[in-house]
Amino acid sequence: MTIKDLAERTGYAVGTVSRALNGHPNVSPKARAIILEAARESGFQLNTNAKQLKQTHSNAVQLVVKGLGNEMFGEMVEIIQNQMARTRYQLLVDYVDEDLNEVARAAQLCRERKPLGVLFLGGSNQSFLRDFAPIDVPCVVITHDASNLNYPNLSSVCTNDYEAARQAVETLIALGHRQIAVIGGDREISDTSRLRYEGCLQAFREHGIAFDPDRDYKGVRYSWQNGYQAVQALLQGGSRFTAIFAAADVMAIGAIRALWENGMRVPEDVSIISVDGLPLGGYLVPKLATVVQDADRLARRGLEILLENLESRAEACHETVPFRISRGESIRDIRTEGEDIHA
Repeated sequence: MTIKDLAERTGYAVGTVSRALNGHPNVSPKARAIILEAARESGFQLNTNAKQLKQTHSNAVQLVVKGLGNEMFGEMVEIIQNQMARTRYQLLVDYVDEDLNEVARAAQLCRERKPLGVLFLGGSNQSFLRDFAPIDVPCVVITHDASNLNYPNLSSVCTNDYEAARQAVETLIALGHRQIAVIGGDREISDTSRLRYEGCLQAFREHGIAFDPDRDYKGVRYSWQNGYQAVQALLQGGSRFTAIFAAADVMAIGAIRALWENGMRVPEDVSIISVDGLPLGGYLVPKLATVVQDADRLARRGLEILLENLESRAEACHETVPFRISRGESIRDIRTEGEDIHA
């Protein structure tokens, strides 16, 4: 199969297909995802030229971003790009859909582009266990804890997702909420989603709060649209709640819109708290209550560790960056009123 064949299959121009396959930034996330998935399904392999085949490594660092619509990752990509511009290295950026295997993609990019190192934004331990072994260059995964994988060339910088979710739900419980719905991600493909879900469950257990995951949990993609759809599904499925914990700010923002369309005000009728601390949340009405991750520190420290490994072949290291809770305006104390359960 040629690039022309792939263009005919996907409906995109040959130039767009070529740019997507070569990791150029001026391709929409949607087009890139469709083209890369079609290439994977057809077994398409991009030919490298003779110069690439002869060289041992390029002078590039490869950044693999898991998730096409993750606003926090978009912010971190910009930080990394600005920092990399001050170094002697070139930065290559590649996006994969959150349902796809980011490590298999990185292994392919290592074969084709021969980067000196790889940065991952987001990841899954299962993907690393299955597909990381062929990658022999220094790597750092950001926002995901890889300490228990014990790869000598894999470092990580993350937030404690389990504790962040537990404390967010604890905040709701302290305000008198006992009927709490949860909007999270796919726990099978995202360790972040799994840990945040488990943190929620721990808070419920500590306070003896019953939780029905079939009725009161929706695992969706990290986007505004899916947060909106999750609330619609919760209401249609009979979930009754005074508060919602959303695993990401983008989900919470979509959820607020869905609540409004169903005649519910935030926080007067339903409180909502989430995780990430996107700047946008501070400009919403009401201002979003959220667990603030230090995106700047995560991105900068992840890149620093990778550059240190490139310069001195330092040993792998694993760091956890502190978070803080911003109470915002989207949560309300109902202890003096009793629970007014909405559905």
